[in-house]
Amino acid sequence: MEQKIRIASGQGFWGDLPKAPVDQVKNGKIDYLMMDYLAEVTMSILQKQKTINPQLGYARDFVEVINQILPEISKEGVRVVSNAGGVNPVACKDAILKVAERAGFNEIKVAVVDGDNILNQIDTLQKQGHELTNMESGESIASVADQLLSANVYFGARPIVEALEQGADIVVTGRVSDPALCLAPLIHEFGWSYNDADKMAAGIIAGHILECGAQSSGGNYTDWEEVENFSNIGFPIVEAYNDGNFVVTKHDNTGGLVNLGTVKEQLLYEIGDPANYITPDCVADFTSIHLQEVGENRVKVTGIKGKPQTPFYKVSVSYNYGYKISSSLVYCWPDALKKAQVAKKILMDRAEALQLNFTDFRCEYIGFNGCSEQPVDDQYNELNEIQLRVSASAQNADDLNRFAREIAPLILTGPSAVTGYAGGRAKASSVIAYWPALIKKEACTPRVGIYQN
Repeated sequence: MEQKIRIASGQGFWGDLPKAPVDQVKNGKIDYLMMDYLAEVTMSILQKQKTINPQLGYARDFVEVINQILPEISKEGVRVVSNAGGVNPVACKDAILKVAERAGFNEIKVAVVDGDNILNQIDTLQKQGHELTNMESGESIASVADQLLSANVYFGARPIVEALEQGADIVVTGRVSDPALCLAPLIHEFGWSYNDADKMAAGIIAGHILECGAQSSGGNYTDWEEVENFSNIGFPIVEAYNDGNFVVTKHDNTGGLVNLGTVKEQLLYEIGDPANYITPDCVADFTSIHLQEVGENRVKVTGIKGKPQTPFYKVSVSYNYGYKISSSLVYCWPDALKKAQVAKKILMDRAEALQLNFTDFRCEYIGFNGCSEQPVDDQYNELNEIQLRVSASAQNADDLNRFAREIAPLILTGPSAVTGYAGGRAKASSVIAYWPALIKKEACTPRVGIYQN
């Protein structure tokens, strides 16, 4: 049984720094590479891609990362755990095996963890008594049933542990809880009991610190001027021990910063009730955490307490919530702000004359304000330029597309001196809304498969 393992974060979201996971593998010793790609809106985007092309629906740049680190996976035993499978982990697995075969690494074993996608089971589940009511509003999911885009259960660490125990070098999952990507290797390596709530909580909190990539190693840090070399920022690494304690650090000779401040800020990120951070594996108590700087770029985390898991999984559902449009014009001095305000009135008048129906309409004056309309003072008439950003939402995309045809004509039919029209004619795009729900664990069973060339 291992006494210490090193788990490295290589991705905080889909679109994070491309070189980070490769650097984590090649710049020093690690045992596991954890890569988190998924957010709620990401699932709906991937589901749309899969609908168009059944071979899509996963984070395709993950496959390129794997291609670059195949030698370390094969020869140095680095294991990769990632939710890059999105809504199509089987296709992701196929793509990985293809690049492994091409590179001559046919011994690589890839596991797929799926079963989380319940989009096509909603009606059946409701008939079985699983209401999937909105956790915030209490509404029945029936009210949006014809607008659903994705529905995924957040599984925990168990199926990932099963995959590791079956010898997987790479574990590709659909929707699992983000910190489970870190907890699973700890359970596997240390033999922790699922009933040891304190150990489960320690793994969850370690995963929470890693899941957002460099946000715990200096990125997006309030005291950002303390951070050195953002250009080569080092992503965080957890050195974990069998007793549940761990140290947050990063590779030597990389930029970034790991100190009490960076770790605390990540600990506070998206946690709700800090004494009851609910996951599929346990309820973690963030108020029990003790932090201590034990060296340069080294923060020790101890004292973590937890409570037993709940009988529920969380379900992340996305659905269509109408459409939106946005466009912009730039007005220059003199009277830049006044021109932009007149342009707003012109657009509102024309929309009313066309009988277009909006659920929301907003104009922002970038250079004067960017979030809300402030009282106008004469001093603002001397601004060099104002970007008028026009946004509207509606249930009908046709209304928005018709409105888009009214914006560019302002160049010659409104106040003078429009100096910029950004992006061409805007086109209505979907607004995706989020529907959180709970489901009894016995209603959903994760699947684990092991594959090799």
